[in-house]
Amino acid sequence: MTYTIRFAFPPPPIPAGVAVQRAAIVREYPHDRGAFTQGLLRCEGRLFESTGEVGRSEIREVRLEDGEVLRRAPFPADAWGEGIADWGDEIIGLTLSSGAALRWDRESFAPLGTVPCAGPGWGLVRMGDELVMSDGSDRLRIVDPESFAVRRTLAVTEAGRPLRLLNDLAFVNGELLANVFMTDTIARIDPATGAVSARLDLSAIVARSGRRDIRDVLNGIAYDPDEGRLFVTGKNWPSLYEISVPGASPTP
Repeated sequence: MTYTIRFAFPPPPIPAGVAVQRAAIVREYPHDRGAFTQGLLRCEGRLFESTGEVGRSEIREVRLEDGEVLRRAPFPADAWGEGIADWGDEIIGLTLSSGAALRWDRESFAPLGTVPCAGPGWGLVRMGDELVMSDGSDRLRIVDPESFAVRRTLAVTEAGRPLRLLNDLAFVNGELLANVFMTDTIARIDPATGAVSARLDLSAIVARSGRRDIRDVLNGIAYDPDEGRLFVTGKNWPSLYEISVPGASPTP
């Protein structure tokens, strides 16, 4: 099954009246500059990452302190890997256009099969006993983690207008965070209403990242609820950052 995604560039400006909050760097860590980051996951004190590009897509466990890749497993050779999320003892990974989500055992990275996915995948995050998917549109799909059946959809709006280009996701203290593709911002989304309460401005962090071209965008958000730590990186970035933002990453 093949899907076509249509969107317009450049993204529209942030509407007047929407709060813009600046993220601050807490700590900087090394990151593989060859990693075309699609998803980031912090789970039980360990860091996982998915990378994209056909023939190069994989999931990884990465040591936070020095960026070393501890182990890896490939996506199918013809797949473009996208976001990842934890579910029980598994990691679930999306693909851009194959119409399937992949499952791996979190401890061994042994493949556990695939499940049909009702549409293209960009970002993925666990929100309680559900998974939330983005696909580059203004709609988030809340799906059953076992069957990927769509339970409901959430229309994301900002100042009353649809906010498109939603990419990688994190669930932080009761709200969804979403990279807005091709921007230096992250949207803070109410998962009950879809309303955006604010944009997080990471432009200073992006400038520090050493981005080389238009492909090296901000992408990848991971939250550690046990430690209250929030991490971000980007495609082909040499660094991963622990950041603080107003009201989103308190220390336990």
